[in-house]
Amino acid sequence: SKGHTICRSSFISLGLWIVLIYLLSLDVCSISVLHNDFKINGCSDTEKESVCGSDGEEIWHADFIQQMGVNTLPDFADALRFPGFYESSIAAQEACKQNLAVCIKAYKSPPEEMDPPETSIYPKNDVQLGVENSLVCHVTGFFPPPVNISWTKNNVVVTEGESLSRYRPRNDGTFHIFSSVDIVPEERDIYSCTVNHRALQGQAQTKIWGVPETTAVSPRLGPAVFCGAGFTLALLGAATGIFFFIKTFSECN
Repeated sequence: SKGHTICRSSFISLGLWIVLIYLLSLDVCSISVLHNDFKINGCSDTEKESVCGSDGEEIWHADFIQQMGVNTLPDFADALRFPGFYESSIAAQEACKQNLAVCIKAYKSPPEEMDPPETSIYPKNDVQLGVENSLVCHVTGFFPPPVNISWTKNNVVVTEGESLSRYRPRNDGTFHIFSSVDIVPEERDIYSCTVNHRALQGQAQTKIWGVPETTAVSPRLGPAVFCGAGFTLALLGAATGIFFFIKTFSECN
């Protein structure tokens, strides 16, 4: 009967949906995710580096000054522990120094491969006059790690409020680092970030940042101007609407 035909069609449709969902679930389950884990132990006459991470992001490093391992995962990540990592890093440093001495002797001190840095400078937050902010100097793509970064304000060296991140590895084997300095922007202030690296061969890299002229307007004035312009446009729109309404009403009568 017709009722049985409808019921049979619904059953067949339901069966097809079940098969489709099953196939989709098999496809999802068959997806594999590959991660690129890394661990770097580096040494020189003046530098020590022991860091590990995944997919280009650091998750742990050894702080040889504080004599401890530091977990650098963000707060929202699951807590991980790295038992024995710091102790193994100390042993790795001793092995690194011995291997470095052997390699220097065996290869007769070949010239070190070097990559020059690329530098950019930008404010951390939207700039407003008299409002505390930070300038960030991002130095990236350099090898080997040692790099020197300095700041000036109006041609005067700045050291107060300055901070420096750790060297962070990139997928291509080079490194990048962040330096920041606390500022209170004022009109005509000029800041500079200067980077020195062996690959630059004495030609320091300097990036300059000046307080944008648009910030000379009081922060309170901007919203007032926009509010006034919006109110004016609203009045014009209302007047236009009333005009056409009255014109249409007159034509109908």
